[in-house]
Amino acid sequence: MAQSMLLYWSSGSPPCWRVMIALEEKQLQGYKHKHLSFDKNEHKCAEVKALNPRVQVPTFKHGDLVVNESFAACLYLESAFKSQGSRLIPDDPAEQALVYQRMLETNNLQQKMYDVAFYEWYVPEGERHESALKRNKESLIAELKLWDGYLEKMGKGSYLAGKNFTMADVVCFPVIAFFPRLHCPPERCPRLMEYYKMLKDRPSIKASWPLEWLEKPEGEDTFKNL
Repeated sequence: MAQSMLLYWSSGSPPCWRVMIALEEKQLQGYKHKHLSFDKNEHKCAEVKALNPRVQVPTFKHGDLVVNESFAACLYLESAFKSQGSRLIPDDPAEQALVYQRMLETNNLQQKMYDVAFYEWYVPEGERHESALKRNKESLIAELKLWDGYLEKMGKGSYLAGKNFTMADVVCFPVIAFFPRLHCPPERCPRLMEYYKMLKDRPSIKASWPLEWLEKPEGEDTFKNL
């Protein structure tokens, strides 16, 4: 089954990583894949362009079906292989609602993380201002406090949407993993750091860990003074 799948991906990309975690959780190891370098602009290649009008990764193909957005690819895998591997979307509507809410809220956390971690990459040198970066950091700190509160409310040992590992964890963990890597002070988001430690050795996450993170476990100290 997995042999009819093809994933174009880049290492260290949260959207790519979440699709890879979903594939592992649904026991779809053995899928075909092509690792493309962001630094070399390989993700802009003709193969990806032919399948994805936005020329982005992840680009996922299963037989003749192409699914380009990472959330869509993850949800497709859960729907197509519902009875296989981990159950990532619960049946109960109220539980589903919380899973979907946390999934979509991940976009806020990811963007605020990008706004600080990649500020110099996004903003040309002549347009950078300390005041703007300070606002970005304040916004990120508030977002971290919000997520810490979610976990605090649900209790120790909880996942993002309850007592079970769900699609909310699949899509959000790759974003949360940037904080310890970039030296975010643990006291800034203690519940998220507990959550990170609880999940980092999960088989699906270890199997899909970013290649350059394996080669260089420590990242820049971008969040050291957050």
